[in-house]
Amino acid sequence: MTSSQPDQAGTPGITPDTKDWTWVLDRRCPECGFESGAVDPDQVGPVVRSTIPRWQAVLARPDAAARPDERTWSPLEYAAHVRDVFGIFDVRLASMVEGDDPEFANWDQDAAALAGDYGNQDPQVLARELAIAGDRIAGRFDAVGSDDWERPGRRSNGSVFTVRTLGQYFLHDVVHHLHDVGAPTD
Repeated sequence: MTSSQPDQAGTPGITPDTKDWTWVLDRRCPECGFESGAVDPDQVGPVVRSTIPRWQAVLARPDAAARPDERTWSPLEYAAHVRDVFGIFDVRLASMVEGDDPEFANWDQDAAALAGDYGNQDPQVLARELAIAGDRIAGRFDAVGSDDWERPGRRSNGSVFTVRTLGQYFLHDVVHHLHDVGAPTD
């Protein structure tokens, strides 16, 4: 996340990320190295669970709230974003498994960051919330039946996902942000 726009407090803020990241389903991410399209669907839950201690370690850093520069989120802000990503994708996955080709509600991650005051979260509270939300979405992916992996859903911009590709796309976001904050690999 980068910026030249002032945030609501008048300090340099974060320029919204408007890229369409769906390409990560087709090729390895050159930034983080994650190859989401190679993830087997039954591994989504275990991979999510494996990221939780890594995120908690990031939040335990004494400088977790410090932005590396004025245009980049702090590790604390990235972790709050990931907690919310867990919740958003939990709702999306449930709607795909329980519904018929649902259209996902729009989610403005930048508005969520401002409304949620990501930069002022309590790291210890956030670590617990992230673990709870991560375990919930991991459990939901664990419960997907073999006949449900190809069920469709779509974003309002027309991007179509199956439960399988939604899981792969989702995992890239979580893993990529660990890369963004310099978390050690497993």
